[in-house]
Amino acid sequence: MLIIIDLSVAHHNGATEPFGPKIEHSGHAAGASRLAKMAGIEAADFPDTMALATDFISGSAHAGTHIDAPFHYGPECEGKPAKTVDQVPLEWCYGPGVVLDMRHKQAGAEITIQDMQDALQKIDYTLKPGNIVLLHTGCDKFWGTDTATYLAMQSGLGIDGLDWLLDQGIRCIGIDAWTLDRPVQAMVDAFKSTGDNRELWPTHMHGRKREYLQIEKLAHLETLPKLYGFTVSALPVKFEGCTAGWCRAVALFEE
Repeated sequence: MLIIIDLSVAHHNGATEPFGPKIEHSGHAAGASRLAKMAGIEAADFPDTMALATDFISGSAHAGTHIDAPFHYGPECEGKPAKTVDQVPLEWCYGPGVVLDMRHKQAGAEITIQDMQDALQKIDYTLKPGNIVLLHTGCDKFWGTDTATYLAMQSGLGIDGLDWLLDQGIRCIGIDAWTLDRPVQAMVDAFKSTGDNRELWPTHMHGRKREYLQIEKLAHLETLPKLYGFTVSALPVKFEGCTAGWCRAVALFEE
């Protein structure tokens, strides 16, 4: 029997993030008027004078749970034009998942190579090329509180940790937070104290040098019955020429 566990947050008005979506619902009665005009008939011609409800959605491709494509990081990657989300190989978004528990890390801290090696040792697992690595910071429990809190209450991956994962053959890395990097304020504070602009969104910017995908704003990782031995599916919406695509990320278990 196939068990599917949802790892996504919902798109909704007033979402706990910058640049959230705007959703306008159009009901069944309005649908009768809309379709009647298109079809050249009267709204009253529909049964019960009702037709089809619909919704109008506007917002960033980075709203909600989504896949970041290499083109998000910069115009080129590894010396070639960076892939937009419609060009990303779908095999990178579907594969064996493994959860690395980082809930012990303080908000604002960097997830290190040692942190990930320790997490793998605890679950007696060795990364394999094609694994989709999901970093469990616990930040998703702040979704639905307020945006400032949600943005602050995560740890994030640094360049050393990112390079280590990519060296293991990992193409896709997910996190249950707004960004794979450390929180915005932590990055800005580091930049202001050092004057080094490499402190700003370093893992994103590193995507100009090495090709990989991020799944951002995952949720519910604590509900998974085990931390590996499942399949992740996070196929992005095919937005032509775009930097990201919304996805319904799920974990698939065969019982």
